[in-house]
Amino acid sequence: MLLAELAEVSRAVAATPARLAKVEALADALRSASAEEAPIAVAYLSGELPQRQIGVGWAALRSAPPPAAEPSLTLADVDAAFSRIGAQAGKGSAGQRRRLIGELLAAATAGEQRFLMRLLSGELRQGALDGVMTEAVARAASLPVARVRRAVMLRGSLPAVAGAALSGGSAALSGFGLRVGQPLRPMLAASAPTIEDALAKAAGGTAAGAAGSAGSAEAAVEWKLDGIRVQVHVADGGVRLFTRTLDDITARLPEVTAALGRLPVRAAVFDGELIALRPDGRPYPFQDTAARVASETAPGNPVPLSVFLFDALHLDGTDLIDLPDEQRHAALTGAVPAGLLMPRLVTDSAAEATAFFREALTRGHEGVVVKSLAAPYAAGRRGAGWIKVKPRHTLDLVVLAVEWGHGRRQGWLSNLHLGARDPGTGGWVMLGKTFKGLTDELLTWQTARLLELEEHRDDWTVYVRPELVVEVAFDGVQRSPRYPGGVALRFARVLRYREDKPAAEADTIEAVRALASG
Repeated sequence: MLLAELAEVSRAVAATPARLAKVEALADALRSASAEEAPIAVAYLSGELPQRQIGVGWAALRSAPPPAAEPSLTLADVDAAFSRIGAQAGKGSAGQRRRLIGELLAAATAGEQRFLMRLLSGELRQGALDGVMTEAVARAASLPVARVRRAVMLRGSLPAVAGAALSGGSAALSGFGLRVGQPLRPMLAASAPTIEDALAKAAGGTAAGAAGSAGSAEAAVEWKLDGIRVQVHVADGGVRLFTRTLDDITARLPEVTAALGRLPVRAAVFDGELIALRPDGRPYPFQDTAARVASETAPGNPVPLSVFLFDALHLDGTDLIDLPDEQRHAALTGAVPAGLLMPRLVTDSAAEATAFFREALTRGHEGVVVKSLAAPYAAGRRGAGWIKVKPRHTLDLVVLAVEWGHGRRQGWLSNLHLGARDPGTGGWVMLGKTFKGLTDELLTWQTARLLELEEHRDDWTVYVRPELVVEVAFDGVQRSPRYPGGVALRFARVLRYREDKPAAEADTIEAVRALASG
């Protein structure tokens, strides 16, 4: 399959808002791919690389060579090129990567260059996320979508499942099961604004739980930590640790593997969280946990991690994922000492749950997760089984610049550059970017309004007079060497524009830094 064919499919999928039309277009493309090409096609159309990261960022993409006149690149050609680029290491590797990416782009047509640049920059926003792509794989292979979804849950890789489904059908998918040592996708939590809403959602989700569950109005409420999700696989005393993106981080965390290696189990798969805690039990900033997970223990990085387990997916030869939460947690508490368990309350009282939520916040944690006692482990999916509740932080910031959108947002100004006020200089300090929370109506309005404020532009970005205030919600503030103020917002999203508020009343960089240190 030519890359040009896939780029055209991507363009068509981005252009249609209809989910069924997206699914059919993607399924048609997968039917045309060979068994070797199908996993690559699924990865690219999902906005991912089979190699995950290859060390190419925007700097290497801004000066593309003239495009080729005719398409010649196959998916296999591109995949091999990405592997070569990702394999570069050591002195001079950055230059080698730039040379190799230049050669690849020179062999691509204009349409293929646009596709590759969006793919490599993480900007391939075309509405072909996992749910849509899973349906497309099922349709292309003429299989029930539930069959494909379960295989993805257990294997942890949609491209791998797609290759098996398209080449071997249902028989090939039967080979995918829960295996200790092979990570599966983590279950995800939906959101609710209040404890009452979360309890109501959990009660409503009881019908989706396992057959035979008590169906009680009670729910479990657990702390939500601002840490790193970890999936623990134990086999005969050996321990392997995987992140929520299924990366193996075992070698980096000897103190965690040592603690878990002492558990009295022969084989197990647990779900949990890693976090760096101060001596008083309050968490260090998220970056300290993230930095510790990113590298092995060293004299300059002594912060140990604590582990909190909250679910059991397999225990000593028995798969637990289809059991209700209540039974899985009973198995967990029977195998794991209390010191390694996530704090948990089972209640049907909103007042009790709210008090538990406030205690979590008082101790410096993010909030809570409310869990239906009847829900099975729905790996890789969000639903009414788990609902997170967090206090919402907001700031009033100023738009400094905005980038043109891609895919379905083509023609709109989309990605906002956000700045805080600096009273010391009278200027602005950039805190990051966001395109989240923008409806079509808001995109249309902000495009017209920001063009009125334009000062200058380049190929990607329109720089504007710092006059327009936007209210932004976010999950936290983290240290960041990328931005001049040394801090950045985590998971920022637009709530509304504040045309009633002058830029001089926007929040200051000192206020933002206080949140980072608090």
